[in-house]
Amino acid sequence: MATHLAAVSLAKGEPFQLQTRPTPKPGPNELLIEVKSVALNPADGYMRDQGLFISTYPTVIGFDISGLVLEVGDNVPISAADEISGPYFRPGITRVAAFAASFWRSCEPDYGAFQERCLVPWQHALPLPEGMSWNQAATLPVATEVPLNAWDVMGISRVGEATASSSSVLTAPVSSGTSGGTHKNKKQKREALLIWGASSSVGTMGVQSARVLREDRDSSFAAVYATAGAANLKYIASLGADRVFDYKDPQVVNSIVSAARKDGLVIRYCFLATGQLAPCQAVLKAFIGDNQGKEGQRAKIGSAPVIPADAEVVNGVETIFVLPSTDEGERLAQFQYWMGTWLRENLTNGVIRPSPDPRVVGKGLGSINAGLDVLLQGVSCTKLVVEVAV
Repeated sequence: MATHLAAVSLAKGEPFQLQTRPTPKPGPNELLIEVKSVALNPADGYMRDQGLFISTYPTVIGFDISGLVLEVGDNVPISAADEISGPYFRPGITRVAAFAASFWRSCEPDYGAFQERCLVPWQHALPLPEGMSWNQAATLPVATEVPLNAWDVMGISRVGEATASSSSVLTAPVSSGTSGGTHKNKKQKREALLIWGASSSVGTMGVQSARVLREDRDSSFAAVYATAGAANLKYIASLGADRVFDYKDPQVVNSIVSAARKDGLVIRYCFLATGQLAPCQAVLKAFIGDNQGKEGQRAKIGSAPVIPADAEVVNGVETIFVLPSTDEGERLAQFQYWMGTWLRENLTNGVIRPSPDPRVVGKGLGSINAGLDVLLQGVSCTKLVVEVAV
């Protein structure tokens, strides 16, 4: 029986232990991936230390991986002839980034990222463009899924899917250019989309994906606003933010509201990538009752952090914890779009790039514990990566 090495979680609060595990065979719609690099996320540390999301031990956790497709199960698209709206996967050839699925498999160890071989639903995987490194690729899955999921849960139309009835794009009369001529309606973009905590990994991709929304002619968004630490303001602007505010500024809420007023915009949507909920609520609260936009439209916050039980409730502002659907079919369709359509197309076209830059904190699975310790001490504008294949 083939075996591989894994960093196994044996109990809550204990460091991972290296163990040999039997290598599984992929089932229907699954890929067996030879893991090359893994990226670390705060949730990994919380799962190790607090048992967050873990229903049974021992298990293997982790989300972000890059690697080579070794085997495919039944019903996996393996050639262009199989491709309808997504990618295809060739064993021994296709290089992928993938979002590991242990969270949706009751923490079954075969689906955790922190091991040399990992099972992944093909809908969770993205074939990599030529020239992308394993380390760059490992930074992509979670960083992409979370903000795209946030736009979905807040009801923001996907690029190319906005309609006059579902969008809050406003119309205003403009001259046809001829003296005494008739007037035509021209769509006016009058909203700013706010990303709070934009120098986190999901925040940087939040800015890039918000820029893609801003550039959609049918969207309601005219600008991308973001908050970050002072050292990262220029980098966040380079990703596409029109205005970047220092979140440590005591007047940051007033600065954001004043800037939007000056720009003639309203803020009704905020993606909380990291940080505190209260300032996001304060920004959106300032625009409740504005006459622009849809009549009676609620403001919404998509929160990547778990919403505190004692969080203040602000009338007119809804806060939604960002998670994919609990329905298996719906979730796979979501991931197929996020990874196989949106990410694949925008990477291939050069519209987005991996962000932030990876920082290698170790080689081999034995480095994951120390890497998570570094992460939980706090990092900014970098994605910590462990190179599994050394």
